Amino acid sequence: MTNELLQQVRVLDPAAMTDRVADVLIVDGKIEAIADSISEWPTDSQVRDGRGLILGPGLVDLYSHSGEPGFEDRETLRSLQQAAIAGGFTRLNILPDTTPALDNPAGLAWLQDKRQFQLPVQVRAWGALTLGVQGQQMTELAELGAAGVVGFADGRALSSYGLLRRLLEYLQPLQKPVALWPCDPKLTGNGVMREGPESIRFGLPGSPAIAETTAIAALFELVAAIGTPVHIMRVSTARSVELIQVAKERGLPITASTTWMHLLLNSQAIQTYDPNLRLEPPLGNLTDQAALIDGIRQGVLDAIAIDHTPYTYEEKTVAFAEAPPGAIGLELALPLLWQRFVMSGEWTALELWRVLSSNPAKCLQQPVATVAPGQPAELALFDPSQPWVVSGQSLKSLSINTPWLGQELLGQIVQTWCPSS
Repeated sequence: MTNELLQQVRVLDPAAMTDRVADVLIVDGKIEAIADSISEWPTDSQVRDGRGLILGPGLVDLYSHSGEPGFEDRETLRSLQQAAIAGGFTRLNILPDTTPALDNPAGLAWLQDKRQFQLPVQVRAWGALTLGVQGQQMTELAELGAAGVVGFADGRALSSYGLLRRLLEYLQPLQKPVALWPCDPKLTGNGVMREGPESIRFGLPGSPAIAETTAIAALFELVAAIGTPVHIMRVSTARSVELIQVAKERGLPITASTTWMHLLLNSQAIQTYDPNLRLEPPLGNLTDQAALIDGIRQGVLDAIAIDHTPYTYEEKTVAFAEAPPGAIGLELALPLLWQRFVMSGEWTALELWRVLSSNPAKCLQQPVATVAPGQPAELALFDPSQPWVVSGQSLKSLSINTPWLGQELLGQIVQTWCPSS
C-alpha cells in the first residue's frame, strides 16, 4: 500500500463542517496527519502537489442499478465499480431489480461473495420488498434482513396501499432503511415526460405531477399511523418538496432524495428528443427544478442520488417514447453538479459534498466517513478544472446512455481511496 503526501490541498469535511487548505499524509491506508504544513513523512511516500485540487470523503450513492446478474452487456459488477471509482464513489447500493431479482438470501449470498468483487468499492444490495413483476406479494423480509441487505426497496412504484401498510408494519422491528418511490401508475398512464405546456408542444404523452404527490400524501398518512421510518426516493415535483417539508415539521420519520439529473435539467431539454432524457420520474418543469434545488439547499431534501441506470446503445437508440427510462451518472454527477452549483456560487463546496457523501450515509444508517487523523482513507481527490470529453473511451461504464455524450466537461476525479475490505 503506497504512502502518500498531498501538499496544500483543499480539504472538505462535511461531518466537521470544515473547509481548509492543508497537507494530508496517508500511511498504510489511514490518514496519518493533517496540518498546515507537514515537514516529515516516510521516505517511500508519493508526494503530490495538491494546489487547486479538492479532497473530501468518498461519495455515497443511495441507489443505482447493476446489469449483472442478467444483463452483463449493460454493466458488470466490475465495470460498475470502475465507474464508481472514476466518479469518486466509495460506496454503492444496488437496487434489487436484477435478473434474477435480489429477493432471496441465495441471490444476496452470490452478490455479497467477496470473490465477485475485485475492487475495494463497498457494494451492498437493497433487498426486494415484493416478489414478481406485479409486486403483489411480500418477500421473506426477516430472512433478507438477516442476510445482510443494506435495507429494503423495490425501486419501482407500489400500487397497493394495503400491501404497503403491511410492509411498513412488518418492517418496523427490523430496524433497517426502507426506500420507497411514491408514484401512482394509474395516474401516470403512458406518460413519458412531465405533463404541461412542453408535453403538448413536443407531442409526447404527459405524466401529471399528481401521480407523485398523491402517492406521497398517502404514504405519509401510513407513516404517521405506523411510525416506520422511510426514505422517499426520486422526488421530482415542487409540490412534493412542500409535502415533505410539512411532514418533517410534523415530526414524521422521513428522509428524502432527488436525483442529480432532476437538479440539472428540466422538461424544456426534451425538445431535443434525446432518448437519454427519458427518465422515471420524468424531468420536472422549471418550477419543479427550482423547488428541488432550493429543497437541497434548505435541507428539506437530504441527499442527491445518482440512480445510475445503464442500457446498451441498441436499447436506447429508439424513439423517445419507446426508450427505457434511465441514464448513467456515476462518472458525471460530481463534475456537472460542481460546475453548475459551486462554480456559480449558488451552493458552497461543503453543501454539495455533504449531500453526496455524509447525508446519504446517514440516510442508510451507515457510519459517516470523515477526513481526520486516525480515520481510514475513504477519500476522493477532485480536480475541478480538468477538462475531458465524455466518450465510450473515457467512461468506465460499459454503457454510454447519457445526454452529455460527446461533450467536454470540466472537473474530474484524480484518485479515489477505498478502505481495504
